Amino acid sequence: MILKYIKKHSILSISVSIIFSCTLFVFFATEVSYNVIEQASLWVRNYFGYFYLYLGLGCVLALLAIAFSKYGNIKLGKPSSKPEHSLWAWTAMLYSAGMGSGILLRAVQEPVYMQQNPPYTSNLPAETLALEFTFYQWGLTAWAFYGLFAMIIGYSLYVRKKKVRVSATIEDHIKNKTVKKGVDIITIITTVFGLIAAIGLGTTQIKGGLNHITESNLGLITTILLCIFIGSVACYSAWQGVNKGIKIFSKLNIIVTLAILIFVFVTSDMSAILVSFSKAIFYYIIDFIPMSLAIGSYDPGIEFLTGWTFYYWAFWLSWAPFTGIFIARISKGRTIRQLLLGVLIIPSIGTFFWFSVFGTSAFNLIEQWGVYNNQFNNVFSSIFVFFEHYPYATFLNITSIFLLISFLITSVDSAVFVLSMFTDNGSKDPNKTHRVIWSIFILLATIALVLLGNIKASVNVLEAVQRLLIITSLPFAFFIIIMFGYFIKDIKKIKTK
Repeated sequence: MILKYIKKHSILSISVSIIFSCTLFVFFATEVSYNVIEQASLWVRNYFGYFYLYLGLGCVLALLAIAFSKYGNIKLGKPSSKPEHSLWAWTAMLYSAGMGSGILLRAVQEPVYMQQNPPYTSNLPAETLALEFTFYQWGLTAWAFYGLFAMIIGYSLYVRKKKVRVSATIEDHIKNKTVKKGVDIITIITTVFGLIAAIGLGTTQIKGGLNHITESNLGLITTILLCIFIGSVACYSAWQGVNKGIKIFSKLNIIVTLAILIFVFVTSDMSAILVSFSKAIFYYIIDFIPMSLAIGSYDPGIEFLTGWTFYYWAFWLSWAPFTGIFIARISKGRTIRQLLLGVLIIPSIGTFFWFSVFGTSAFNLIEQWGVYNNQFNNVFSSIFVFFEHYPYATFLNITSIFLLISFLITSVDSAVFVLSMFTDNGSKDPNKTHRVIWSIFILLATIALVLLGNIKASVNVLEAVQRLLIITSLPFAFFIIIMFGYFIKDIKKIKTK
């Protein structure tokens, strides 16, 4: 019985075996694991770092070209079909899956860091440059990686009636079964590593918030318990499915996020925020291409790019498989133009305003202090320190912890659902056994990463994640080009108005 199940679901068996083996190795050889990751990531950054930049720019330009071309009229589904989900529900689900807790993690710390450490010399005020570069790292490029994947998978799923597998996008061009199975396995491994990185970072921030509120020093055990709790709730949500579990949590996330955003906005200098938001968007659009190429005066240097932009692009790439497929799964009934412009513009504008509100308000606080003593330097506690300067600080901090947990749950449950579709022969409604299996192994792998990040005082989760993602996303970065090439070849055969 077991052997028959393993043979039937070979992709699941192989993927889980690889992840489980890596997890065991990290558990029992943590120091060696970190050293291997560090050396491998250094090699990737030296030889392929700029490739990530060029790929990101290429994705943005390619998607805009397709969206405004005649191919943007192609509907994902029957010509008469209507969108399966409302714009509100669709936006809530794609944003919760695509960004999640990251916007809380970096809301204050990143704009302030960019203000205090400008990426390059500019005639712009430090505050405007800080927001502009933050927009760059969280804006169109990130969502272009997701949108490209969502478009190709959505077309394969709803137009060509293929199964929910990455290999389905190339199976008409590459017949070798081993190659196709290898593509699916690499995609799964990339997805899992990107997901556990987010959980590791998110739970560490939650622990930082708890430490700040309770003035205690909770440690590794607390982080692991948080991972177990989030993994368990996410498993239940994925078990319930898209409409009963994932959609409900996603809507809740957006409502709470908007409530926090509006509160901070109306209790801060609203006019200054709106001016900063407008200026930063204007210069972001003007400077987008030279920033994306890191040329001339827009080159921050290899050290800065390695620590920030290369890492971000690797992170977005590692999330592209499950986020893109999840977006494709909920986009039935929309045209390619609606999908691409919706994915590129709506979440980007929302993210830009978020960082403008928190970033500008933090800049004003620093100006009032006169001297900045790195109050917002800690990525895991900066937002909680920030809230201490607002009314109802304790309530805001508790609400933020709740939101962090909820965002992580929606990221994990959507990823578990997508991974289950991958391994259950491409089913759009995967077997619940697969959902449980992936929930368990993602939890084990996350705990392994947390241990890796706690190996010694000089190595934290963030550093471990940066090195890991640079490595695991590289094969997928090359594959996404191949996948896009075959997609263009296929849509050229369709007659469009």
